[in-house]
Amino acid sequence: MKKQKSEDEVVHLRRKIGLLPAVSFIIGTVVGSGIFVTPKGVLMNSGSVGLSLLVWALCGVLSLFGALCYAELGTAFTKSGGHYTYLLETLGPLPAFLQLWVDVFFSGPASTSYVALAFGRYVVEPFFAPCAAPTGLIKLVSVLGVTIVVAVNCLSVTMASRTQVMLSFTKTVALVLIIVTGITELAKGKTELIQDSFDVKLLTLDKLPLAFYNGLYAYSGWANLNFVTEEVINPNRNIPLAIIFSMVAVTVFYVLVNVAYYTMMSPAELLMSDAVAVTYSNRALPALALVIPILVALSCFGTLNGGFFLSPRMLFVGAREGHSPQLFSMIHIRRRTPLPAVLLQYPLVVLMLTYGELYQLITFTSFVGWFFIALTTLGMLIHRYRFPLHPRPFKVPLAIGVTFTVVCFFIVGLSLYSDPWNTGKSCAFTLTGVPVYYLIVYRFRLPDGLKHICNYCTMHLQILLEVTKQETQTY
Repeated sequence: MKKQKSEDEVVHLRRKIGLLPAVSFIIGTVVGSGIFVTPKGVLMNSGSVGLSLLVWALCGVLSLFGALCYAELGTAFTKSGGHYTYLLETLGPLPAFLQLWVDVFFSGPASTSYVALAFGRYVVEPFFAPCAAPTGLIKLVSVLGVTIVVAVNCLSVTMASRTQVMLSFTKTVALVLIIVTGITELAKGKTELIQDSFDVKLLTLDKLPLAFYNGLYAYSGWANLNFVTEEVINPNRNIPLAIIFSMVAVTVFYVLVNVAYYTMMSPAELLMSDAVAVTYSNRALPALALVIPILVALSCFGTLNGGFFLSPRMLFVGAREGHSPQLFSMIHIRRRTPLPAVLLQYPLVVLMLTYGELYQLITFTSFVGWFFIALTTLGMLIHRYRFPLHPRPFKVPLAIGVTFTVVCFFIVGLSLYSDPWNTGKSCAFTLTGVPVYYLIVYRFRLPDGLKHICNYCTMHLQILLEVTKQETQTY
């Protein structure tokens, strides 16, 4: 009994995520604002209904290929941290640090902020329809939603996990309602809005990568379970199963939801709507016109919860490896949550909420995100070649890994041509991490006075937050 009590008191992240919570975290972070926001971006850049549906299907297949690659990586390397850990293990510390740098200070807060903005929009707009909702109020509600999510993830891993399961069920109900009403309309013969669906007169090749970016954004989140590998029960079994089941289900849902949209909305009407699901529900489900926006808002809230649960784990692992301040590698002594890493995300997201336009944020962050995903799967292929005997409980077919990597680099390359301004800014921000790495991480060259200040601040914040380093190895 004494030994058991001692083990329970050891401070470390527990394995509490089984198969159902794992599936819920993937579906809960993938199915968020994307399917309710980005249909406009996909249609706008693909030029036709038929091609937009094809883009949705291909994005689902591509995301499944990437998810299978990450299933191999998640079983081959048992550390949490996702992209960061795999880049560190396969390509070395500099690419890993740049991924951490971009995710913590740029793409992570940006992606969370546009999910939060979508949450705020779907909460506020029904009260002002048909007029435009005040932007200030939307942002205020967005900040409130982010605050609640941060509180949940600081208080308890179990609470965050159960919240995610509940919200994943809620968003599935929202998708099923949209799909069933759309299929019902098709059965009644309402197909005039999808006739001549492959008219490619408006298609331009320079915009097609942006259509894929918007579609891939809606599928983003399939790699998030790999951020918490050390907290998954039996990861060799549950990670591949959760990834395969989740991504097949999400792809089917997404294609059918977009078909449903086009049964009630013309392409021109869809392009004019900033809240597609609200417009759809007002026409297809007038009796439930207020219910659908609530379900969509809860869906976005679930994505926020999943993001704040998973993304700070990368910062936690990075600090444990010495690539960020040691404070962020600490865990609350009673709640067993990576409290400092979660709290750091909060002011960054609130600051990013004041940034700009929703679709600019998607393009702005997608380039960096997919570039590092492509590097990660390239690292997987290189590692498989260099270390063929390394244990790999789940091994993806080589053709899938090569296809996914090549397509990712191809899309990233085309984006430089399609939107050089935003992708150029993304590249510039990424490269700012190089001098930081060599000046602070590679060789710790801070002046002694600044080191003393950092140590002093770390000690007092550790006392204030009641956190300490984990006391046992979990990988």
